[in-house]
Amino acid sequence: MSKKSVILLFLLIIAPVLIYFLWPSDEARIKKLIREGAAAIEKKEIDKVMSKVSFNYQDEKGLTYILIKRIFENQFKTMSGIKVEYENLKIEVKKESATAEMDLRVIATIGSDTGYIIGDLKNPAHIKFTIEKEPTKWLVIKTEGIQASF
Repeated sequence: MSKKSVILLFLLIIAPVLIYFLWPSDEARIKKLIREGAAAIEKKEIDKVMSKVSFNYQDEKGLTYILIKRIFENQFKTMSGIKVEYENLKIEVKKESATAEMDLRVIATIGSDTGYIIGDLKNPAHIKFTIEKEPTKWLVIKTEGIQASF
């Protein structure tokens, strides 16, 4: 066997193994979705926030993608110093869908008042995201448990 054949054979065997171990898991992708979404809310970057939400979003309160975008736009105009804190993240992945549950607190300033707008110090809001796998990424299709005080 020539050197080229050995190298090619080695690459054909090793490449799939490397891809398998280095490619991020679905759970890791969902954690990244939540982390990036929280950071985008803190920075009031509406386009980045909405890039984490499916156009097919629909929840029990009747909210859709367009309504959520309008709510964020209106709230971002009046709020500053937004801080998103979440803990106890639990992710459950099932083939093409997943759920992510967490305890959430959101602190913001409106005018001269600063306080919790979601959850509070002793009782964070327990929320659940239903997430669906799109061809290239995971997107939120439903949210449960948010009772905002704004």
